[in-house]
Amino acid sequence: MTSRRFLILLLAALPFSPALAGGKKNNEVKITFHLQADANENPKMIFPQLTNGREVFYRRLSEVSERDIAHFNPFPSRDGDGYGLLLQLKPGAVTRINAVTSDNINRWLLAMVNGRVVDAVFIEKPINDGQLVIWKNVGEGEVHAMDKKFPRIGEKKPRL
Repeated sequence: MTSRRFLILLLAALPFSPALAGGKKNNEVKITFHLQADANENPKMIFPQLTNGREVFYRRLSEVSERDIAHFNPFPSRDGDGYGLLLQLKPGAVTRINAVTSDNINRWLLAMVNGRVVDAVFIEKPINDGQLVIWKNVGEGEVHAMDKKFPRIGEKKPRL
């Protein structure tokens, strides 16, 4: 009877095993950038976030994600809050972020890593060089996950 209970418990735990998680790796990293929205937009399409001391609304749909990243470089943040990331975008994303930032001067762009808000930058001018920067709050484990997925700037392949 005890072995039967053990087998039932083992079978119940299998769907939660990382080895059987549909081929997903638990060291993946998800990066998204969300543009500031107007408070009167569809409430299902925006979310509030405290930014620079005030509540700002952002679009749920991201303007840029990890699918748009070609290369990256990590750097220690100036204020000691983990790491920052310099992200070099793929050509299609370069055009898109240039258009988005050109149309949204004096608005915020919120950066999230693995669903966690890490930074926000104020758009003062169009981003036309295809480089986005997250200045702080990226963890060492997230940098290692980036290294497995993306090459660093100047390198051809991701580090394994």
